[in-house]
Amino acid sequence: MSTTLIIGGTGKVGRRVAAALEERGENARVASRNTGDIRFDWHDPSTYAPALAGADAVFIVGPGSATDWSPLLRQLLDAAAAAGTRRAVLLSARAVEFLPDGAVDRAERVLRDGPVAWTILRPAHFAQNFTEAMFTPVDDHVVAPVGDGREPFIDVADIAEVAAAALTTADWEGETLELSGPEAITFEEAVAHLGAAQGRRITFSDEQLSEHVGRLRAANTPEGYITWRSAMLDAIRSGVDAYVSHDVERVLTRPARSFAEWAGTALAARD
Repeated sequence: MSTTLIIGGTGKVGRRVAAALEERGENARVASRNTGDIRFDWHDPSTYAPALAGADAVFIVGPGSATDWSPLLRQLLDAAAAAGTRRAVLLSARAVEFLPDGAVDRAERVLRDGPVAWTILRPAHFAQNFTEAMFTPVDDHVVAPVGDGREPFIDVADIAEVAAAALTTADWEGETLELSGPEAITFEEAVAHLGAAQGRRITFSDEQLSEHVGRLRAANTPEGYITWRSAMLDAIRSGVDAYVSHDVERVLTRPARSFAEWAGTALAARD
């Protein structure tokens, strides 16, 4: 039995990684600033060593994509090596391809150059973004600047299972795992699946990226995050993010769950 420190363990990915590890009979130690099993604060390096003590592996969710956090990650990895932590798995994002030298790209480079064996997870947009994040319907309506672009949305539960495998075996060390659902669908198709699962009609409207950015700025969103989010959304609209990846099947030896399957089963069970 191994112990994994999960940084960001109360978030939508981290809590599912904890559950996936526990299903494997492993110990999951949830770290966060205010809740969880142990305190961890990216901006307080004195919390690094106590959180890492006795951890065989660490799952890393960064403090956000608005600013460059790679210096903090470098300190964390040094602390992990000093603590005897053998393996680090980073939650990145496929959108790193569309924003070279952005905060997430810099974090990936620090991980690759660091003192701990590593695996990078690069998922497509989460299916759960329609229930827990940026695409959640408001009054049964989703607005996003993506046009008729397609995206191979991935169930976060699949990401969690892949993470659990990478955290507990050496099989995927030194690899960047590209994760997506089995097919790319439009937002019109996504909201239709979502509505069918919930027994109501949900609609989608396109908007101009400039309008979307204006709304973010009106909400005092940091400019670094706006740049990151714009790159992600523009990649959907342009079609360059529509490709399907196959590492979920390679790691789990089963196909990734489709958006329709997630909406019809996991969502109905209030995942």
